[in-house]
Amino acid sequence: MDNYFSGKRKAFNLPVLLSGTPFQYQVWSAVNKIPFGETTSYLKLSQEIGNPAAIRAVGAAIGANPILVIIPCHRIIGTNRQLTGYAGGLVRKEKLLELEGRAPMAKQSSLNF
Repeated sequence: MDNYFSGKRKAFNLPVLLSGTPFQYQVWSAVNKIPFGETTSYLKLSQEIGNPAAIRAVGAAIGANPILVIIPCHRIIGTNRQLTGYAGGLVRKEKLLELEGRAPMAKQSSLNF
């Protein structure tokens, strides 16, 4: 983790034992393929796994990710390029994206319905 936070590590290749549903594994696997410094949207991720109508289910699977930095769910943003949902908090999500060289995106306003 120190190497990641110091910018020396861009990916993790660790044996991990996760507990989840087959759908969660599918989503986590797709998230794990997003390169360092890149982002994608929940919509694009749902399309990538072959289930474009499952945007909310993709979001729920990402929210259930037990190893936030190892499976880099901070790289998933809203279709409108806004920062949305992150179990570690949006401030941490923004910092992780900055660490990876991504300019911070606008945070979703609490006034959006």
